Amino acid sequence: MNSGMLRQMRPTFVYALLGVIFMFAAPNVLQLFTIINLTTAIALAVLALSLALIWGYGGILCFGQVAFFGLGAYVYTISAINFGGSTWAILMAVLVTSAFAAALGYFIFYGRVSDVYLGVITLTVTLIFFSLIRRTSGPEYKIGNALLGGFNGVSSPPINLPWNPSSFLFPEHVFYVAMAALILCYVFVGWLVNTKFGRVCVSIRENELRAELLGYDVRAYKLGIFTIGAGIAAIGGVLFCNGVGRITPDVFNLYNAALTIIWVIVGGRGTLIGPVGATFALFYLTSALGGQTVLNNNLVLGVILIIFVLLVPKGVAPTIIDWVNARRRKSPGRVRRRRGGRTEDAQ
Repeated sequence: MNSGMLRQMRPTFVYALLGVIFMFAAPNVLQLFTIINLTTAIALAVLALSLALIWGYGGILCFGQVAFFGLGAYVYTISAINFGGSTWAILMAVLVTSAFAAALGYFIFYGRVSDVYLGVITLTVTLIFFSLIRRTSGPEYKIGNALLGGFNGVSSPPINLPWNPSSFLFPEHVFYVAMAALILCYVFVGWLVNTKFGRVCVSIRENELRAELLGYDVRAYKLGIFTIGAGIAAIGGVLFCNGVGRITPDVFNLYNAALTIIWVIVGGRGTLIGPVGATFALFYLTSALGGQTVLNNNLVLGVILIIFVLLVPKGVAPTIIDWVNARRRKSPGRVRRRRGGRTEDAQ
């Protein structure tokens, strides 16, 4: 990692450090019920991060990102029941989900499917999962020792210590695992978008034809970032079913598919911290709204989406960044000076 990349990743490391501080401080000041809710919010933040990567940096509007999220949760649950532990189950969840996304993405990208139809296809896949799993209520619908449970879902075995299936983690320990996973995924994605691969993906997002004329295999890059995003979403699914304690087909419903898009729009495309922060904010907003009967949650979220699309089209994080940069440029304490043939700002 060269000095230029380190400089570009400085904000990523700052936010990661704040996440580490929060990870160790929260269990000491918050109640257990709040910690359990936070674990669920963290899992959803990982999902938002995965969509922020493939849509914000790859330009791929995947309307069915929850398909990979739910698939990862189901694969983990089924594998953990059959393996008798979570060590291999977590790996299976990421690998199977990534393989499924790679197969789906191959036919989409190498078939030259346009962006609009890509969104429709991924949403259709999500709704197919939703419909199929709801119809697996009978005892004959099982994979190994794991009953699928239909619309009732299936209980997810808790995470255990590596290679020790008899030592399960308590909810507060699962919170540490979830926060560590979010921080690691965030740093990884922050590194990825600053590599050559990430920069090429951004150039494809900006002008796909020009990137192809420059000799880049656009389809391969799109497939790569799509697959990586699906693997990250699967990690979120694993955390989600551990935070909730079970997984049901409702994870694939249209509401969750749309909600993931809202998180990224509100937080800001082209940023990573924006969608993560928006996920936490909207998660607790919908939780607060759930305790009253005056306003409908869907109506409130719809109004929020319309407001942000019309008034803050860039999202919260990019708008704040632009405002701060504008203030810095207009600061009266800044003077212009010439050095080495170029103009620099000085305090």
